Amino acid sequence: MDMGSQHRAPIYEALERFRRMRVVPFDVPGHKHGRGNPELVNLLGKQCVEIDVNSMKPLDNLCHPISVIREAEELAADAFGASHAFLMVGGTTSSVQSMILSCCKHGDKIILPRNVHRSAINALVLCGAVPIYVNPEVDSHLGISLGMETAQVEQAIRENPDAVAVFVNNPTYYGICSDLRSIVRTAHEYGMKVLVDEAHGTHFYFGDNLPISAMAAGADMASVSMHKSGGSLTQSSFLLTGKDVNEGYVRQIINLTQTTSGSYLLLSSLDISRRNLALRGREAFARVAELAEYAREEINKIGGYYAFSRELINGSSIFDFDTTKLSVHTLDIGLAGIEVYDILRDEYDIQIEFGDLGNILAYLSIGDRKQEVERLVSALAEVKRRYQKDKTGMLSQEYISPKVIMTPQESFYAEKVCLPLDETVGHVCSEFVMCYPPGIPILAPGEEITDKVLDYIKYAKEKGCSMTGPEDPEIEHLNVIRAK
Repeated sequence: MDMGSQHRAPIYEALERFRRMRVVPFDVPGHKHGRGNPELVNLLGKQCVEIDVNSMKPLDNLCHPISVIREAEELAADAFGASHAFLMVGGTTSSVQSMILSCCKHGDKIILPRNVHRSAINALVLCGAVPIYVNPEVDSHLGISLGMETAQVEQAIRENPDAVAVFVNNPTYYGICSDLRSIVRTAHEYGMKVLVDEAHGTHFYFGDNLPISAMAAGADMASVSMHKSGGSLTQSSFLLTGKDVNEGYVRQIINLTQTTSGSYLLLSSLDISRRNLALRGREAFARVAELAEYAREEINKIGGYYAFSRELINGSSIFDFDTTKLSVHTLDIGLAGIEVYDILRDEYDIQIEFGDLGNILAYLSIGDRKQEVERLVSALAEVKRRYQKDKTGMLSQEYISPKVIMTPQESFYAEKVCLPLDETVGHVCSEFVMCYPPGIPILAPGEEITDKVLDYIKYAKEKGCSMTGPEDPEIEHLNVIRAK
């Protein structure tokens, strides 16, 4: 990384020049530097609204960058060790979809774990690719999906030598990493591209003693949520590509779905955050890892909770662990993670990232301080004292192996009929059902609905998980494929 040039932030610098010029706007957006929308200016501030501008010659164009955005891309590629970096304004969802759409067309096979974010399966609905699922290992005590077992990925590659790509989540929401280097090596031997959903791994590029990043492992493409651990504004993301990927083609794929009016608030936030991480990321993430370690020690002293870490590593399905993640198993105090989430929010004004049926995740990043972590630890101790109950009869299983009957695209667009939940057993689902976050589908289009899946959905609803996906907002009905 060229540290000299990493001091630059070309989009930010261009916006500063633009603001000083006091240009008269006869272009969009129609609020005209905020004059037409005073309440918006009161909410966001004059400085912010003034730089909410449209693409113009001095500020370049995201669809076809030739000046300041191009420079920002080159600096990002340099900072992340990629051949090219694209600034994305549709969230990491659009990065994930662009990766898959760049490699897969109708009928192509792609190897992936089933516990992917919905954006990956959405991309299969769009392009008609055929998923070959490698079912993730599950830690039955914690009730969480692990990484991809290297031997299982290799087997899937050998059995499907015509597959075009292997897609890996790394790290998972809980911080669990697969053996990326080995997966890349095998996939490349068979001429397959490796695509990595690195939504939760921005810090791997700027941290010491953290798991390997996708680009360092030789992956072909990676989606990086700069807005998660990297500090940029929500919805801004990077798509990184390796040396054997055609940059011009990927840009065309991105332009199939990404807005032609990229927000300069998002673009400048990516530019500034990249500079911040390149210059100060190492110290910042060392602090985050230290905070997480401190929190784990304190939480494990309470008893009943289990804040897990590197002791889980087994060399395969848990090849490595992201120590900045503060994941805590709650079932042993007789509470589902989502119940702890609700209590922390309602009684203690503490907002954590998510709770599922057995665990909670407190997201730590460059903006956290020790005093907030101490407040979380003491709240968890009190929650245990006030609410602990017997854990019998509690479900923990987070992953149910799907019965895939049809491709996501075929089933999503097939003729469908809406049935009450209880009448759907044995039918093929034609929509998604998931708890969000983490946004991993319990059911995806093309999968058979089983008793086990329905029990899980009902239990998750009863415990208060935020269920999303189906057309029916109450999730009392599901769309299934009309029997011939």
